[in-house]
Amino acid sequence: MESLFQTVAPTWLWLAFTGIVVFALFTDFVLLSRKGAHTVNFRQALNWSIVWVAVSLAFNALFWWAVRDSTSSVTEANTRALEFLTGYLIEKSLAVDNIFVFLMVFTYFAVPPAFQKRVLMIGIVGAIVLRALMILVGGWLLAQFHWLLYLFGAFLILTGVKMWIAAGQEQTLDGNPALRLLRKLMPVSQHYDGEKFFTLENGRKIATPLFMVICLIALTDVIFAVDSIPAIFAITEDPFIVLSSNVFAILGLRAMYFLLAAVAARFHLLSYGLAVILLFIGSKMVLIDVVKIPVLLSLAVVVLILAGTMWLSVRSSTPRH
Repeated sequence: MESLFQTVAPTWLWLAFTGIVVFALFTDFVLLSRKGAHTVNFRQALNWSIVWVAVSLAFNALFWWAVRDSTSSVTEANTRALEFLTGYLIEKSLAVDNIFVFLMVFTYFAVPPAFQKRVLMIGIVGAIVLRALMILVGGWLLAQFHWLLYLFGAFLILTGVKMWIAAGQEQTLDGNPALRLLRKLMPVSQHYDGEKFFTLENGRKIATPLFMVICLIALTDVIFAVDSIPAIFAITEDPFIVLSSNVFAILGLRAMYFLLAAVAARFHLLSYGLAVILLFIGSKMVLIDVVKIPVLLSLAVVVLILAGTMWLSVRSSTPRH
Protein backbone atom coordinates (compact mmCIF):
# COMPACT_ATOMS: atom_id res chain seq x y z
CA MET A 1 0.00 0.00 0.00
CA GLU A 2 2.97 2.35 0.47
CA SER A 3 3.38 3.09 -3.25
CA LEU A 4 -0.27 4.10 -3.48
CA PHE A 5 0.37 7.18 -1.37
CA GLN A 6 3.48 8.39 -3.19
CA THR A 7 2.50 11.92 -4.12
CA VAL A 8 4.10 15.31 -4.55
CA ALA A 9 1.41 16.89 -2.37
CA PRO A 10 2.54 17.65 1.21
CA THR A 11 0.36 16.60 4.14
CA TRP A 12 -0.87 20.13 4.81
CA LEU A 13 -2.25 20.34 1.26
CA TRP A 14 -4.26 17.15 1.80
CA LEU A 15 -5.72 18.79 4.92
CA ALA A 16 -6.40 22.05 3.07
CA PHE A 17 -8.11 20.16 0.23
CA THR A 18 -10.30 18.23 2.70
CA GLY A 19 -11.21 21.44 4.51
CA ILE A 20 -12.17 23.23 1.29
CA VAL A 21 -14.41 20.35 0.18
CA VAL A 22 -16.13 20.03 3.58
CA PHE A 23 -16.65 23.80 3.76
CA ALA A 24 -18.03 23.92 0.21
CA LEU A 25 -20.51 21.11 0.83
CA PHE A 26 -21.55 22.54 4.20
CA THR A 27 -22.13 25.97 2.68
CA ASP A 28 -24.16 24.49 -0.15
CA PHE A 29 -26.35 22.47 2.20
CA VAL A 30 -26.89 25.44 4.55
CA LEU A 31 -27.86 27.69 1.65
CA LEU A 32 -30.13 24.95 0.30
CA SER A 33 -31.91 24.45 3.63
CA ARG A 34 -32.39 28.19 4.15
CA LYS A 35 -33.80 28.85 0.69
CA GLY A 36 -35.85 25.66 0.60
CA ALA A 37 -37.11 24.18 -2.64
CA HIS A 38 -36.66 26.71 -5.43
CA THR A 39 -35.82 26.89 -9.10
CA VAL A 40 -32.25 27.78 -10.04
CA ASN A 41 -32.33 30.23 -12.93
CA PHE A 42 -29.75 30.60 -15.69
CA ARG A 43 -28.06 33.66 -14.14
CA GLN A 44 -27.62 31.93 -10.77
CA ALA A 45 -26.25 28.81 -12.47
CA LEU A 46 -23.82 30.89 -14.53
CA ASN A 47 -22.58 32.80 -11.49
CA TRP A 48 -22.06 29.63 -9.44
CA SER A 49 -20.33 27.92 -12.37
CA ILE A 50 -17.88 30.82 -12.58
CA VAL A 51 -17.31 30.62 -8.81
CA TRP A 52 -16.55 26.88 -8.90
CA VAL A 53 -14.18 27.22 -11.83
CA ALA A 54 -12.41 30.12 -10.09
CA VAL A 55 -12.07 28.11 -6.87
CA SER A 56 -10.64 25.15 -8.82
CA LEU A 57 -8.09 27.33 -10.61
CA ALA A 58 -7.14 29.03 -7.34
CA PHE A 59 -6.57 25.63 -5.76
CA ASN A 60 -4.41 24.62 -8.72
CA ALA A 61 -2.31 27.75 -8.13
CA LEU A 62 -1.95 26.75 -4.47
CA PHE A 63 -0.99 23.24 -5.57
CA TRP A 64 1.66 24.66 -7.93
CA TRP A 65 3.14 26.73 -5.09
CA ALA A 66 3.12 23.74 -2.71
CA VAL A 67 4.94 21.50 -5.21
CA ARG A 68 7.50 24.18 -6.02
CA ASP A 69 8.07 24.78 -2.30
CA SER A 70 8.47 21.08 -1.45
CA THR A 71 10.58 20.09 -4.48
CA SER A 72 12.38 23.39 -5.16
CA SER A 73 11.65 22.77 -8.84
CA VAL A 74 9.59 25.12 -11.01
CA THR A 75 9.59 22.52 -13.80
CA GLU A 76 8.09 19.87 -11.50
CA ALA A 77 5.51 22.36 -10.25
CA ASN A 78 4.54 23.32 -13.81
CA THR A 79 4.18 19.67 -14.83
CA ARG A 80 2.04 18.74 -11.84
CA ALA A 81 -0.18 21.81 -12.17
CA LEU A 82 -0.73 20.98 -15.85
CA GLU A 83 -1.67 17.42 -14.87
CA PHE A 84 -4.26 18.79 -12.44
CA LEU A 85 -5.65 21.19 -15.04
CA THR A 86 -5.82 18.50 -17.74
CA GLY A 87 -7.45 16.01 -15.37
CA TYR A 88 -9.92 18.64 -14.19
CA LEU A 89 -10.87 19.55 -17.75
CA ILE A 90 -11.30 15.90 -18.75
CA GLU A 91 -13.50 15.16 -15.73
CA LYS A 92 -15.48 18.36 -16.31
CA SER A 93 -15.97 17.37 -19.94
CA LEU A 94 -17.12 13.85 -19.14
CA ALA A 95 -19.48 15.29 -16.52
CA VAL A 96 -21.40 16.85 -19.42
CA ASP A 97 -22.58 13.38 -20.38
CA ASN A 98 -23.73 12.87 -16.78
CA ILE A 99 -25.76 16.04 -17.11
CA PHE A 100 -27.55 14.85 -20.25
CA VAL A 101 -28.51 11.65 -18.41
CA PHE A 102 -29.67 13.67 -15.37
CA LEU A 103 -31.78 15.80 -17.70
CA MET A 104 -33.31 12.69 -19.21
CA VAL A 105 -34.13 11.25 -15.75
CA PHE A 106 -35.67 14.50 -14.52
CA THR A 107 -37.72 14.83 -17.71
CA TYR A 108 -38.90 11.22 -17.59
CA PHE A 109 -40.11 11.57 -14.00
CA ALA A 110 -41.35 15.14 -14.54
CA VAL A 111 -39.37 16.30 -11.52
CA PRO A 112 -40.39 19.88 -10.66
CA PRO A 113 -37.42 22.25 -11.12
CA ALA A 114 -37.71 23.35 -7.48
CA PHE A 115 -36.89 19.77 -6.32
CA GLN A 116 -33.99 19.11 -8.66
CA LYS A 117 -31.41 21.03 -6.61
CA ARG A 118 -31.72 18.76 -3.56
CA VAL A 119 -31.47 15.61 -5.68
CA LEU A 120 -28.29 16.92 -7.32
CA MET A 121 -26.72 17.85 -3.98
CA ILE A 122 -27.26 14.35 -2.59
CA GLY A 123 -25.96 12.89 -5.84
CA ILE A 124 -22.80 15.04 -5.61
CA VAL A 125 -22.02 13.87 -2.06
CA GLY A 126 -22.53 10.26 -3.10
CA ALA A 127 -20.32 10.76 -6.16
CA ILE A 128 -17.48 12.22 -4.08
CA VAL A 129 -17.50 9.31 -1.63
CA LEU A 130 -17.79 6.72 -4.40
CA ARG A 131 -15.00 8.20 -6.51
CA ALA A 132 -12.67 8.56 -3.54
CA LEU A 133 -13.05 4.84 -2.83
CA MET A 134 -12.64 3.87 -6.49
CA ILE A 135 -9.56 6.08 -6.90
CA LEU A 136 -7.89 4.55 -3.85
CA VAL A 137 -8.63 1.04 -5.09
CA GLY A 138 -7.67 1.90 -8.67
CA GLY A 139 -4.44 3.57 -7.55
CA TRP A 140 -3.45 0.53 -5.51
CA LEU A 141 -4.22 -1.83 -8.38
CA LEU A 142 -2.15 0.23 -10.84
CA ALA A 143 0.74 0.36 -8.37
CA GLN A 144 0.66 -3.44 -8.13
CA PHE A 145 -0.29 -4.35 -11.69
CA HIS A 146 0.97 -1.91 -14.33
CA TRP A 147 -0.62 -3.91 -17.14
CA LEU A 148 -4.05 -2.77 -15.94
CA LEU A 149 -3.33 0.52 -17.72
CA TYR A 150 -3.68 -1.33 -21.02
CA LEU A 151 -6.99 -2.82 -19.86
CA PHE A 152 -8.27 0.59 -18.76
CA GLY A 153 -7.19 2.06 -22.09
CA ALA A 154 -8.99 -0.63 -24.09
CA PHE A 155 -12.10 -0.09 -21.97
CA LEU A 156 -12.05 3.66 -22.68
CA ILE A 157 -11.66 3.04 -26.42
CA LEU A 158 -14.64 0.68 -26.36
CA THR A 159 -16.65 3.21 -24.35
CA GLY A 160 -15.73 5.95 -26.81
CA VAL A 161 -16.91 3.85 -29.75
CA LYS A 162 -20.20 3.05 -28.00
CA MET A 163 -20.69 6.72 -27.08
CA TRP A 164 -20.11 7.76 -30.71
CA ILE A 165 -22.67 5.23 -31.97
CA ALA A 166 -25.25 6.27 -29.36
CA ALA A 167 -24.64 10.02 -29.76
CA GLY A 168 -27.06 10.47 -32.64
CA GLN A 169 -29.82 8.35 -31.11
CA GLU A 170 -32.61 9.56 -28.86
CA GLN A 171 -32.09 8.33 -25.29
CA THR A 172 -34.99 7.01 -23.22
CA LEU A 173 -35.61 5.29 -19.89
CA ASP A 174 -38.33 3.07 -21.32
CA GLY A 175 -37.34 -0.52 -20.65
CA ASN A 176 -34.44 0.51 -18.39
CA PRO A 177 -33.59 -2.66 -16.38
CA ALA A 178 -32.61 -0.73 -13.22
CA LEU A 179 -35.91 1.15 -13.28
CA ARG A 180 -37.88 -2.06 -13.78
CA LEU A 181 -36.04 -3.69 -10.88
CA LEU A 182 -36.71 -0.77 -8.53
CA ARG A 183 -40.42 -0.84 -9.34
CA LYS A 184 -40.53 -4.56 -8.61
CA LEU A 185 -38.76 -4.15 -5.28
CA MET A 186 -40.98 -1.40 -3.88
CA PRO A 187 -44.35 0.25 -4.47
CA VAL A 188 -44.06 3.77 -5.82
CA SER A 189 -46.55 6.61 -5.51
CA GLN A 190 -47.86 8.28 -8.64
CA HIS A 191 -47.45 11.71 -7.06
CA TYR A 192 -44.72 13.80 -5.43
CA ASP A 193 -44.98 14.73 -1.76
CA GLY A 194 -42.80 17.83 -1.66
CA GLU A 195 -39.13 16.85 -1.36
CA LYS A 196 -39.92 13.69 0.59
CA PHE A 197 -38.55 10.35 -0.56
CA PHE A 198 -41.31 8.36 1.16
CA THR A 199 -44.98 9.12 1.76
CA LEU A 200 -48.07 7.51 3.28
CA GLU A 201 -50.79 6.16 1.02
CA ASN A 202 -53.72 4.13 2.34
CA GLY A 203 -51.96 3.76 5.68
CA ARG A 204 -48.69 2.32 4.35
CA LYS A 205 -45.31 3.89 3.66
CA ILE A 206 -44.28 3.85 0.00
CA ALA A 207 -41.59 5.51 -2.10
CA THR A 208 -42.21 8.71 -4.00
CA PRO A 209 -40.99 9.24 -7.58
CA LEU A 210 -38.22 11.42 -6.10
CA PHE A 211 -36.74 8.34 -4.40
CA MET A 212 -36.64 6.56 -7.76
CA VAL A 213 -34.84 9.56 -9.21
CA ILE A 214 -32.21 9.46 -6.43
CA CYS A 215 -31.61 5.75 -7.06
CA LEU A 216 -31.14 6.29 -10.80
CA ILE A 217 -28.84 9.27 -10.22
CA ALA A 218 -26.72 7.10 -7.88
CA LEU A 219 -26.57 4.37 -10.52
CA THR A 220 -25.51 6.95 -13.09
CA ASP A 221 -22.71 8.09 -10.76
CA VAL A 222 -21.40 4.53 -10.58
CA ILE A 223 -21.49 4.03 -14.35
CA PHE A 224 -19.76 7.30 -15.17
CA ALA A 225 -17.17 6.88 -12.42
CA VAL A 226 -16.15 3.61 -14.06
CA ASP A 227 -15.66 5.55 -17.33
CA SER A 228 -14.02 8.72 -16.07
CA ILE A 229 -11.59 7.53 -13.39
CA PRO A 230 -9.48 5.41 -15.78
CA ALA A 231 -9.31 8.45 -18.08
CA ILE A 232 -7.50 10.59 -15.54
CA PHE A 233 -5.06 7.79 -14.67
CA ALA A 234 -3.85 8.21 -18.26
CA ILE A 235 -2.72 11.72 -17.31
CA THR A 236 -1.18 10.99 -13.92
CA GLU A 237 -0.97 8.22 -11.33
CA ASP A 238 -0.47 10.67 -8.45
CA PRO A 239 -3.42 9.92 -6.12
CA PHE A 240 -3.73 13.51 -4.93
CA ILE A 241 -4.03 14.91 -8.45
CA VAL A 242 -6.49 12.20 -9.48
CA LEU A 243 -8.69 12.72 -6.43
CA SER A 244 -8.58 16.51 -6.20
CA SER A 245 -9.23 17.15 -9.90
CA ASN A 246 -12.13 14.68 -9.78
CA VAL A 247 -13.69 16.24 -6.71
CA PHE A 248 -13.36 19.84 -7.92
CA ALA A 249 -15.01 18.84 -11.21
CA ILE A 250 -17.88 17.23 -9.28
CA LEU A 251 -18.37 20.16 -6.88
CA GLY A 252 -19.45 22.36 -9.78
CA LEU A 253 -21.72 19.71 -11.29
CA ARG A 254 -24.97 21.08 -9.82
CA ALA A 255 -24.43 24.59 -11.17
CA MET A 256 -23.28 23.21 -14.51
CA TYR A 257 -26.43 21.08 -14.75
CA PHE A 258 -28.76 24.07 -14.50
CA LEU A 259 -26.51 26.01 -16.86
CA LEU A 260 -26.41 23.35 -19.58
CA ALA A 261 -30.04 22.30 -19.09
CA ALA A 262 -31.02 25.69 -20.50
CA VAL A 263 -28.77 25.39 -23.58
CA ALA A 264 -28.51 21.60 -24.05
CA ALA A 265 -30.04 21.69 -27.52
CA ARG A 266 -27.40 24.19 -28.72
CA PHE A 267 -24.57 21.72 -27.97
CA HIS A 268 -26.14 18.65 -29.54
CA LEU A 269 -22.82 17.50 -31.06
CA LEU A 270 -20.96 17.56 -27.75
CA SER A 271 -21.43 13.83 -27.18
CA TYR A 272 -19.42 13.15 -30.34
CA GLY A 273 -16.61 15.30 -28.96
CA LEU A 274 -16.68 13.41 -25.65
CA ALA A 275 -16.46 10.14 -27.56
CA VAL A 276 -13.36 11.38 -29.41
CA ILE A 277 -11.80 12.48 -26.09
CA LEU A 278 -12.33 8.99 -24.66
CA LEU A 279 -10.78 7.45 -27.79
CA PHE A 280 -7.77 9.77 -27.47
CA ILE A 281 -7.27 9.11 -23.74
CA GLY A 282 -7.78 5.36 -24.20
CA SER A 283 -5.21 5.26 -26.99
CA LYS A 284 -2.78 7.21 -24.83
CA MET A 285 -3.13 4.60 -22.06
CA VAL A 286 -2.67 1.67 -24.44
CA LEU A 287 0.47 3.27 -25.93
CA ILE A 288 1.82 4.65 -22.64
CA ASP A 289 5.01 2.54 -22.79
CA VAL A 290 5.53 3.19 -26.50
CA VAL A 291 4.69 6.87 -27.04
CA LYS A 292 4.98 9.50 -24.30
CA ILE A 293 2.42 12.22 -25.03
CA PRO A 294 3.27 15.42 -23.12
CA VAL A 295 0.65 16.68 -20.66
CA LEU A 296 0.49 20.06 -22.42
CA LEU A 297 -0.32 18.34 -25.71
CA SER A 298 -3.05 16.27 -24.03
CA LEU A 299 -4.54 19.45 -22.59
CA ALA A 300 -4.44 21.15 -26.00
CA VAL A 301 -6.13 18.19 -27.71
CA VAL A 302 -8.96 18.08 -25.14
CA VAL A 303 -9.53 21.85 -25.37
CA LEU A 304 -9.55 21.80 -29.19
CA ILE A 305 -11.99 18.87 -29.33
CA LEU A 306 -14.39 20.55 -26.89
CA ALA A 307 -14.16 23.95 -28.55
CA GLY A 308 -14.54 22.41 -32.00
CA THR A 309 -17.65 20.36 -31.20
CA MET A 310 -19.27 23.28 -29.36
CA TRP A 311 -18.58 25.58 -32.32
CA LEU A 312 -19.95 23.03 -34.78
CA SER A 313 -23.02 22.55 -32.56
CA VAL A 314 -23.80 26.26 -32.60
CA ARG A 315 -23.22 26.45 -36.35
CA SER A 316 -25.33 23.41 -37.07
CA SER A 317 -28.83 23.98 -38.34
CA THR A 318 -30.21 20.63 -37.13
CA PRO A 319 -30.13 20.67 -33.30
CA ARG A 320 -31.14 17.55 -31.38
CA HIS A 321 -34.58 17.63 -29.78
